[in-house]
Amino acid sequence: ARSFADIGDIVRGKGLFYGNPQEKEKRKQLDDNLKTIFKNIKNKNKDLATLKTKEVREYWWNANRAKVWEAITCKAKEADKYFRNTCSNDTSDTNEKCRCDGRNGTNAGKAGGNVTIVPTYLDYVPRYL
Repeated sequence: ARSFADIGDIVRGKGLFYGNPQEKEKRKQLDDNLKTIFKNIKNKNKDLATLKTKEVREYWWNANRAKVWEAITCKAKEADKYFRNTCSNDTSDTNEKCRCDGRNGTNAGKAGGNVTIVPTYLDYVPRYL
């Protein structure tokens, strides 16, 4: 399974999800497909025409990351935990379908626990070697 941070890296073309060397061809195929998709997005939107494809990838991720998060968590049940010990000021587990709910001084974002609010610390995770 890939994390939300991994998906963001894949979409943005950063540190292309190293892993199993046997999957090298599939990684290349995926990246080639994404390049084609983002080139088409760039060509169909005159406001993006002057941007480099890499910049279009960043633009798309910033515009759509909330929808990606929603797609990952939309079928989460109350007891499901995507990750643990976050969204709280103590060591309690996440709940509320793995979303910050704004209780106990936590920051759920402007929409107060709305499914589309992506915890911002999930897609910009530094890589450790």
